[in-house]
Amino acid sequence: MLDLIRRSDGGMTAGQVAEATGLHPSTVRAHLEQLAESGLLTRERRGDGSPGRPAWRYRAAPIPEIDQAVASRDRPYRDLASALIGYLARDAEDPHTAGVRAGRDWGRALAAPLPRGRPVDGLVQVLDRLGFSPQVVDRPRPGAAVVHLRSCPFLELALASPDVVCGVHQGVIGGALGALGASAADSVLEPFALPGACVVRIRTGAISGATPPAAGRSGPSDGRAGR
Repeated sequence: MLDLIRRSDGGMTAGQVAEATGLHPSTVRAHLEQLAESGLLTRERRGDGSPGRPAWRYRAAPIPEIDQAVASRDRPYRDLASALIGYLARDAEDPHTAGVRAGRDWGRALAAPLPRGRPVDGLVQVLDRLGFSPQVVDRPRPGAAVVHLRSCPFLELALASPDVVCGVHQGVIGGALGALGASAADSVLEPFALPGACVVRIRTGAISGATPPAAGRSGPSDGRAGR
């Protein structure tokens, strides 16, 4: 979708993107909102004289020169990540599980320097460092929380291979919680659960020593939830 809009001179509406891609309009709107929240797209309403409220028109955001320099420097790492993700998506027996396993060690390493005992706060630090812009929106009980991830540093890769990339993110979350003294099995990542946000749920009993229920997982909001 991002590439499609970048190649469009006048931008595109959600309806036009849905028609071009064959995806459900609600799925398209959720992805476009997340791309806009991440700064990759801009949007505006511009009427053409037709009655009714005009639809949002999405355009590719201009890339500042400093961002272009950073993107150029990071391109080899992005290309390597894309190649590895593509390999897992094609050849792994269960791409999601392979992604979770890869992310788990990464999450443990990221959380290792942090103090144990406050898993939610430590996880937020890890996710913020990675560029997810986490926001704790609810703490229903001790050891439980709902966290919204308002941006994704790997959004293009996640949209291309959600099973692998979102699996890696689930693994990072579980690995970090385990390193911080909590149960990785009590965390669930819901990719694209809200327009412009993924949702992390840390359930009651996540503190180390509790008996965790079976881990669950969700997929993008295009009907693949629970894969």
